[in-house]
Amino acid sequence: MRPVSIWLWSPWGLLLYLMCSLCLGSPSPSTGPEKKAGSQGLRFRLAGFPRKPYEGRVEIQRAGEWGTICDDDFTLQAAHVLCRELGFTEATGWTHSAKYGPGTGRIWLDNLSCSGTEQSVTECASRGWGNSDCTHDEDAGVICKDQRLPGFSDSNVIEVEHHLQVEEVRLRPAVGWGRRPLPVTEGLVEVRLPDGWSQVCDKGWSAHNSHVVCGMLGFPGEKRVNTAFYRLLAQRQQHSFGLHGVACVGTEAHLSLCPLEFYRANETTRCPGGGPAVVSCVPGPLYTASSGQKKQQQSKPQGEARVRLKGGAHPGEGRVEVLKSGTWGTVCDRKWDLQAASVVCRELGFGSAREALSGARMGQGMGAIHLSEVRCSGQESSLWKCPFKNITAEDCSHSQDAGVRCNLPYTGVETKIRLSGGRSRHEGRVEVQVGGPGHLRWGLICGDDWGTLEAMVACRQLGLGYANHGLQETWYWDSGNITEVVMSGVRCTGTELSLDQCAHHSTHTTCKRTGTRFTAGVICSETASDLLLHSALVQETAYIEDRPLHMLYCAAEENCLASSARLANWPYGHRRLLRFSSQIHNLGRADFRPKAGRHSWVWHECHGHYHSMDIFTHYDILTPNGTKVAEGHKASFCLEDTECQEDVSKRYECANFGEQGITVGCWDLYRHDIDCQWIDITDVKPGNYILQVVINPNFEVAESDFTNNAMKCNCKYDGHRIWVHNCHIGDAFGEEANRRFERYPGQTSNQII
Repeated sequence: MRPVSIWLWSPWGLLLYLMCSLCLGSPSPSTGPEKKAGSQGLRFRLAGFPRKPYEGRVEIQRAGEWGTICDDDFTLQAAHVLCRELGFTEATGWTHSAKYGPGTGRIWLDNLSCSGTEQSVTECASRGWGNSDCTHDEDAGVICKDQRLPGFSDSNVIEVEHHLQVEEVRLRPAVGWGRRPLPVTEGLVEVRLPDGWSQVCDKGWSAHNSHVVCGMLGFPGEKRVNTAFYRLLAQRQQHSFGLHGVACVGTEAHLSLCPLEFYRANETTRCPGGGPAVVSCVPGPLYTASSGQKKQQQSKPQGEARVRLKGGAHPGEGRVEVLKSGTWGTVCDRKWDLQAASVVCRELGFGSAREALSGARMGQGMGAIHLSEVRCSGQESSLWKCPFKNITAEDCSHSQDAGVRCNLPYTGVETKIRLSGGRSRHEGRVEVQVGGPGHLRWGLICGDDWGTLEAMVACRQLGLGYANHGLQETWYWDSGNITEVVMSGVRCTGTELSLDQCAHHSTHTTCKRTGTRFTAGVICSETASDLLLHSALVQETAYIEDRPLHMLYCAAEENCLASSARLANWPYGHRRLLRFSSQIHNLGRADFRPKAGRHSWVWHECHGHYHSMDIFTHYDILTPNGTKVAEGHKASFCLEDTECQEDVSKRYECANFGEQGITVGCWDLYRHDIDCQWIDITDVKPGNYILQVVINPNFEVAESDFTNNAMKCNCKYDGHRIWVHNCHIGDAFGEEANRRFERYPGQTSNQII
């Protein structure tokens, strides 16, 4: 012990002892988790937009300063702890990338790691208070269960300011509700506050404010309005003002992001020298006709669209795709935010963005990823005018495809359709409202020719997403008191916003089969499959085979040869076949399943397999002007998961009469050497052609997107050899590139023998 005491009382030993004592006795709040003392010194609140009282951006006040939490390593367990801090029983979800808008001030916590059982966030591990390498674009939010903790003392929970509760805005037309066609594009601005709807004083009101309001209401732009008329009208009405100051810069996606000044309860609600704010919005092309506006926008020459949305269940939502060098590709979600999303939405004729989606929430694209780290100010007229980074294959994957949900105008179309008799709100017999004012009545739709495309429009109009099935017979659903058929001959393209926009019989209904059992029904779903063909594999594996007739008896039985094969001198001679492999991916958000159940699959003795769909794929040889010169087809005798992405397990296998289908993230491979995996080109003359493959050609199974079901290739056939090149998904090219493709089939490529 003696050597130790000598060392300890030496000057250096004493200094080290004092330093260690200070370290042990005074732990720094920035070096580790603080011990819980009822979260003393901390206060919590939920902020941001648009939100409910139990969700929002998490903000913490420490040492008198409010700050946020970075989403790095954030989990549901951390959300549980924070929701309890806020007085709720638990969390039901959490958000990243500043879904509720970026905060301000310090970022108090980063790499927050909780087990979920902690009594306070101070017991969770982190990088330490105020130690962060994040920006406010990475602010985390929580969605708590709307159930309060019993006996919770909310002294440490701060209710957010009133301006954060401005979640709804509307326009009140001068002529009153119900007298103008929807959507309402002009009127007095009203905001919903905790005490109800109030109007806004127009002192200092600017076009920037109008731009933000129109964006929230689903309109891409605003125009000047005759305020004198509204001032005159205002003198005859009583007004209740809630806001007397709005100072937007015009790039905000929501009014709550603008600096706002509220009237206090003890202040006058008059607007001295002014009147209620008035806004007039310009609808996008999709809503121009229904609003009664002149189609001035559509009459202007418009260049080829360079931005589009794919895979969304509702209008104004989907995966963002951009056109570059004649080819469509996706956008990486790095730094993807509401400003960039709003630029996309307005460019497409919608309002500002309601949500900027990341992580391929609208399904994965296929092909090129054109843009990354897009940074928009919000003032740009096109996404292409925002700064961005070009991307390489190593930078990003399609699991990071960006998407948007845009604000849409209220059109009221969902009030003119309903479902009855179903087991849930997503299914039933379709009923529509017809007639004019004073003569409105509900009726049924004739089931003749009702199919997937018509059901897609009905589900969209109902706000229920995609159509799983369009049913022509609904005898198993109770019709209730509605027995009259009021609509027939409905034929839709699948893109309409309501059944009224589809072609149908005008005044009189005509049904081949009468009775309520033969009326239209739907089964809707929020998700759907989406099949795409791996076009490069077709080009890589194509070849010609002269196959002897004695080896084609089974193929002839299944109608896989050209009609002239019936006149051949069987079993002598041969047929010339263009063979290739096809790899069909499901990039949607639901498994692809055959329309028919196993009980109705057909056994084919010759090949020894079941057919679950009569026609699964069409194979055609076309002239450049679209004339078909040869065709083939592939019955889905075996839909299964041949291979899947790394993190996806196979679910479908055909062996032993197993379940058939294609799982999300998997693909089904039809090898070139399988019977009927060909086109019989025996009768095709030499020339330039287009090879076309169409998956699910009769729309038998619902998909989120039918426009990408076709694949095209250029072909040159000289009677002995064939060249196949430039294979691509049908909607992968822009309009001009497609015109060049069809007009000038290529003359040179790798020779296919």
